[in-house]
Formats: sequence, C-alpha cells, structure tokens
Amino acid sequence: MGEPYSIQPQATTPISTRWRSIQSPIPHPDSVALLEQLRAGEPVCMEGQPPVVWDRAAGASVWDAWGNRWIDLTSGVLIANAGHGRPEIAAAITEAAARPLLTTYCFPHHYRAELTALLRSLAPRPDDKVMLLSTGSEADELCLKLCREQARRRSVRDAVFVSFTNAFHGRTLGSQRAGGIPSLQEWIGYPDPHFLTVPFPDGGVRSRPEDNDFAAFERTLAAHNVAPERVCGVISETYQGGNSSFAPPAYMQALRAWCDRHGVPLIMDEVQAGFGRTGTFWGYEHYNIIPDLISCGKGISGGLPLSAVIGRRDLLDQFPPGSMTSTHSGNTVCCAAALANIRLILNEQLTRRAATLGAVMQERAAAIQHRFSRVILAHHGKGLVASLHCVRPGTTEPDPHLAWQVIGEAVRAGVMLFAPVGFGGASVKLCPPLTIPEDALREALDALETVFANVVHG
Repeated sequence: MGEPYSIQPQATTPISTRWRSIQSPIPHPDSVALLEQLRAGEPVCMEGQPPVVWDRAAGASVWDAWGNRWIDLTSGVLIANAGHGRPEIAAAITEAAARPLLTTYCFPHHYRAELTALLRSLAPRPDDKVMLLSTGSEADELCLKLCREQARRRSVRDAVFVSFTNAFHGRTLGSQRAGGIPSLQEWIGYPDPHFLTVPFPDGGVRSRPEDNDFAAFERTLAAHNVAPERVCGVISETYQGGNSSFAPPAYMQALRAWCDRHGVPLIMDEVQAGFGRTGTFWGYEHYNIIPDLISCGKGISGGLPLSAVIGRRDLLDQFPPGSMTSTHSGNTVCCAAALANIRLILNEQLTRRAATLGAVMQERAAAIQHRFSRVILAHHGKGLVASLHCVRPGTTEPDPHLAWQVIGEAVRAGVMLFAPVGFGGASVKLCPPLTIPEDALREALDALETVFANVVHG
C-alpha cells in the first residue's frame, strides 16, 4: 500500500466544463478540520483515499460541499452500478423505513421474499436457492463453509480449498485464507495446509506464459501432493478485482470440466463483476460456464450493505433450521433498495449499455496504455471496468508511486478515482456507473490521458 494522500490543500487549475468544476484547492481548506478529525479518531487503515469530503452524488457526478464537482470513475467502489442517488432507490428505502420496519432478524417479510424470487429468476438454474447476507466477505465465507461441510459429510480427509494467486475474497479470516495475496495473510501468523493457491492466468501481469494453460492448475496440485479427491471447492473471482484481469475462457471451461469430473463445487466470486458491470449480467457468462455457487454483493443494492450466495440447493440445504443465520440477513431496508436497484438495471438495460459504452472505455484505455507503454504494462478489463497497470519505465516492476501520482492529479483535475489497487498496489482502476453519459466518460478519459502525460513527461 502507498502513503496516505496529504490533507493539506494543494493548488489546482480552475476547471469548468459540463461535467467538471474545480474552483478551489483540493482538499478544500474548509474540509481540513473534518479530515484531521477523522485521522485523529479512526485507525490508520481508514486513510489512503483522495482527500475529498463527499457531500452528495448523483448519476456519475460527485460534489463536495463547496461546489467542486467530479466525474466519478469509482461507482463508490463498484457499488453504484445504476448510478448514484437514484430517486427510485431512495423512495424504496423511505417506504420501507416509514412502514416502519427496520429489522426482522430471520423472521419473514415480503421484501425478502420478493428479492430472493428476483435473484432466483436471474440464477443459472431454475431450482437454485438464495441466502441473503451483509457483505462480500460473509458471502465468500459461506461458500467456504458449504464446501467444507460437503467434504465432511463425504468423509474427505484433509480437505483442501483451492483459490488463485493474487485473488481477493474479503477481509475476514476464512476469506483472507482463501485469498491469494500473501501480505494480507501475515496477520494470521501461521500457515494452513488446507488452503492452496494456484497461479491465476492473467495473461502476463503476474503469471508466466505456461500459467495460462489449465495444465498449470493440475501441476500445482500435484506439486503440493493434493489429490483431486481431497479438493473440497475451487473459488475464483470472475475477474481479479485489483487488476481487472479475466482468465482465458478455455482455461475456465477446462476448470469447470475438471470440477465436474471430480465432484468439486466451483464458486464464482461475482462481488465486483455482477449486476451488469462487465457487459453481461453475471461476469462468468463471458466464460460460457455455469458455477455451482455464486457470491455477490456491491452492485446488488446501490449502496446499502447486502450480499447473497446463489447456488445449488443440495449445497445450500446442508445445515438445519437456525444453524446458519446472520443477524442482518435480508434486512428490510437493504432488500427494498436491492429490489429497486436490480429492477433499474434490468428495465433500463444497463447490462447492454455497459457492453456498448464499455467498448468505448476499453478502446480508450488500450490507447492510453499504448501511448505510455513504457510505464503502463497492460490494460485489462471488460465492459465498464478496466485497470491500467503502472510499472517502472521499461520494466515489469510495479510502480505504485506513479499510480498514486496519477490518481492524485486526476482528482485535482476533476476525475474521481480511488487509491491504487492490484499487483504491487500499482493499478489505476476505472469503474464508472453504468449510467455515465458517453460524453462524460470521454471527457474523463481525455483528462486521465492528459494527467498521465503531465506526470510521465513532467
């Protein structure tokens, strides 16, 4: 991770366009006291994002309280797929809160019934079941639990859960065990032989050429003496979140066939990829496969804490009543928001829009990468998610300093980005709301290209 951005105001060049307005130093001087208050009262881990105090957001725009306006390329970290501040979602939240019905624990309510029915209609199998949870980490933890329980019932000895290098599945113990980023596991303090990571075939950002063939999966299992019958589950992000990297379709199809041969559940982590983001409703559709379990969240509700696991009923029905619950599972207000949000995505055909407008973004991102190929190793992504992987000039060594500089300058130029992510913390990630106007997207990408030119050529 990089150093936190300074909260001391930095001069900006005034900008006034249809979509951007920067008329003060960033951060605004009047916001510094609040930023200092947060730094004094919160742990250091909460620092690191550009020092802009968000006041409101609508569509693909973000404002502070002093009139500065940004084109948003974050979607609130891939949450606002249907756009920020949608009145339809706000109205649904208000209606649920005014009933009043704020919580039910696991007691039934009609919002939960409607939402699970809607998600089942979008599931890969007509008889799939749905469990609602609160976060993506919780959803991935549940998938892990279901796989290990199935192995226990089958008397599998020393069951091993398989995931991929550089993967991110959450912040909790099990989800970080399943993750593939060693630095995020250091706090655990001890290895666990019941988890194994195999190389992710990312096309050369981190992987070797031979890793892009499915034979690498089987070689890695054999090298660690993990027989197929010991594997209790395999999980993969549909695209690796930090780098927006997709696996080759042939690899994922071979993985699906391998799991079928050995009776191993295949989990697709759709927390970032779902709800139209990649130009298909579920990102795994790009691979022409059907997973056994789907974990999803982020874009499900438009901003409220909600996640879900969708999948085979034989896996989800393993635990008896009352033994696998979550305090906020199917929270009324969150369910109401999710219903409104998903209906917007469907009714406004935002998945199709992500594919169409995504072609524009991917073409421009590729052009930026080509122009600055000495410092941008690759551009990955599909639909309205992309990453530019920054490296030291002429090498494949990640350059987080360059990525932090670019993002800081972009924010001062009226383009909202979040802190660098991905391999070496050096990827600049682009993920606007699926509703972003095309001219706003083009303006943001023009500004980003100018920022790269200014930072690289100084």
